[in-house]
Amino acid sequence: MLQTLRSAMRVSDLRKRVLFTLWMFLIFRVGTHIPVPGIDSTKIEQLFQSGSLLGLLDIFSGGAFKAFSVFAMSITPYINSSIIVSLLTVVIPAWERLQKEGVDGRKKLTQYTRYGTVLLAVIQAFGMSWGLQSAIISPTIWSVSLIALTLTAGTAFLMWMGELITEKGIGNGISLIIFAGIVSRLPKGAASIWTYLSAGSINILNVAILAVLALVVIAAVIWMQEGQRRVPVQYAKRVKGRKYYGGQSTHMPIRVNTAGVIPVIFSTSLLAIPMTLAQFVKAPWAQTIGEVFGYSGALYIAVNALLIVFFTFFYTAIQFNPVNVANDLKKWGGFVPGIRPGRPTAEYFQKVLVRVTLLGAIFLAFIAAVLPWVVQRVTGVGSVYFGGTALLIVVSVALETMKQIEVHLVMRHYQGFLK
Repeated sequence: MLQTLRSAMRVSDLRKRVLFTLWMFLIFRVGTHIPVPGIDSTKIEQLFQSGSLLGLLDIFSGGAFKAFSVFAMSITPYINSSIIVSLLTVVIPAWERLQKEGVDGRKKLTQYTRYGTVLLAVIQAFGMSWGLQSAIISPTIWSVSLIALTLTAGTAFLMWMGELITEKGIGNGISLIIFAGIVSRLPKGAASIWTYLSAGSINILNVAILAVLALVVIAAVIWMQEGQRRVPVQYAKRVKGRKYYGGQSTHMPIRVNTAGVIPVIFSTSLLAIPMTLAQFVKAPWAQTIGEVFGYSGALYIAVNALLIVFFTFFYTAIQFNPVNVANDLKKWGGFVPGIRPGRPTAEYFQKVLVRVTLLGAIFLAFIAAVLPWVVQRVTGVGSVYFGGTALLIVVSVALETMKQIEVHLVMRHYQGFLK
């Protein structure tokens, strides 16, 4: 593997992309330590002592939320804006046509997502600033506006950075920023476990069980991410001039988890809204919401699981359209053995897609929503937020990044990243 990495670094274009991505990571980590002006950091840290969902949000932001730095809101407004644009694409016919227009249409939708990101960031930033007046050194309208403007600028900068990584780096920039934030908190998570072990709160058996569960989950995530249902496809022979075309047998791969880690990120971002509101607003109704949607509560786990299942089916439907696939097969003379071309083929693909996606959705819901509760009950390790959601994101993004490197290596006739 080291030899393969050396070969990868010898490729000029790939080396530039990797170094550019690492450079963006460095800028991101520096930004997480730049505090927002006018905030008393000691009062912010008191909010994290209750072991709520804020700890999980702090993991995604790479510690920027707890330090209340310029990247405190992380990329969450962009994710929420992407959710809204994806939903409106199904509802608004004009936006649906834009999605089908190809590159130009997707560019316009991306621009709408950027506008939505800035709008949501402004709303969230003012809400956070207003709710944190007790932590503001001089709580005036100007200081609140300055804090909100700083937080909005930080999110806009992360959005721009993510798009730069996608264009000039390796992999999906937004996912890699979340990946970098989670990985950067690993040493602190390990230190917390060591502290509990030294204090006698847990024993070595608990740590061993936690390590075994982590390895099992990593293996299961890789297995599910790479799993696919291969639908056999036969192409009829066609005569064009004096040559014969087609006649070969192949397959149509339908991934078990077509949506990847997107449903988990969507669900976590949506559920963060009421929890953040409960933390920053001291009204009785807000506190009731916080108690009902407690991070380890049964209602939070159930709603999180249902949202993951919903977004898995929703995002899969956007990525894989059985009608279009069936029409393309018919256009090029392809057919599924035993299934008539056209509408019967589309219905067959739809049936297979629903069954396969249901398995992937249940797996994602268990890993992200149920597994943290199970791990806490089995191992007794609490207040360590590197649970199923974070592990799922890290493994999924790492696999996608390796595939990107694999593509670059294969294009240049090098041996793949993974033998």
